[in-house]
Amino acid sequence: MKPVAYVVKDAVPNYLSSLPIPDTFGGWFRLGFKDWLALVPPTAVAAGFSYVVYRAFCPHGRPAASGKINPCILKTSNKVVDSVDVEDITDKAVFCRCWRSKNWPYCDGSHGNHNKETGDNVGPIIVQRKKN
Repeated sequence: MKPVAYVVKDAVPNYLSSLPIPDTFGGWFRLGFKDWLALVPPTAVAAGFSYVVYRAFCPHGRPAASGKINPCILKTSNKVVDSVDVEDITDKAVFCRCWRSKNWPYCDGSHGNHNKETGDNVGPIIVQRKKN
């Protein structure tokens, strides 16, 4: 425990107190090259720590729990494949691309909640018959 105590009580405070941090805003412009170089390591540590905290606690910064896109559609199947005959489309069909629809493969607007929760911007694909 002595080495840890030394680092926490003596080494880090002495290091931080020796950094060339100016008292005024204008003091930043008077720093020399060696002063700026001395500020690189603590800045890198602070940026790395901030990034780790961001990834851990911000919902949109966290990766998906399992990395899976499809949460519930045909999970017993190895691959989800649907086909729709173009002749069956009378005027237009709106297909889901967010994998949250309860009316798969058709869109039921579930992407709206998905987009609010995740910050995503996914929407449906619309297939229309060309009017002559």
